[in-house]
Amino acid sequence: MRLTTKGRYAVTAMLDLTINRDQGPITLADISQRQGISLSYLEQLFAKLRRNGLVDSARGPGGGYKLSRPADKIAVGDVIAAVDEHVDATRCKGMKNCKEEGCLSHDLWNDLSKQIRDFLQEISLAEVVSKRAHEVSKIVSVRNKEKKGTARRGSDKAQGRAAQR
Repeated sequence: MRLTTKGRYAVTAMLDLTINRDQGPITLADISQRQGISLSYLEQLFAKLRRNGLVDSARGPGGGYKLSRPADKIAVGDVIAAVDEHVDATRCKGMKNCKEEGCLSHDLWNDLSKQIRDFLQEISLAEVVSKRAHEVSKIVSVRNKEKKGTARRGSDKAQGRAAQR
């Protein structure tokens, strides 16, 4: 059993929104660049996330996406379900038609699938981020330094041109 790229990317993108929530609406281009996910794929995923009420969108300059409710109120399981992803460890996709007489281990794999779904439903985006708080703070710190460096370089160039005049 494996969660497909669709479910993984949707969770990753929602975690990106969670980490960057203080910056206002986040563009899909920013998420794409930070997470290495195709922009067109993110557009498809976010259409589903929006339809399922997990994100809100803002149009125009300064627009983008933000979580529709606090990150501690959005379960990872909700994100996976919103993009039509199903967690199923059975070979028959829960249909009980693995063999004519039924699969001997069907109930075992079905129970495992339920345990995984329950686990994903019990963990919120906020919990995932808080468990990695040290790493997240390092990432945010590096991004802030990069932004300051870019702004400073632009300022230095402007000052250099002014001095040349």
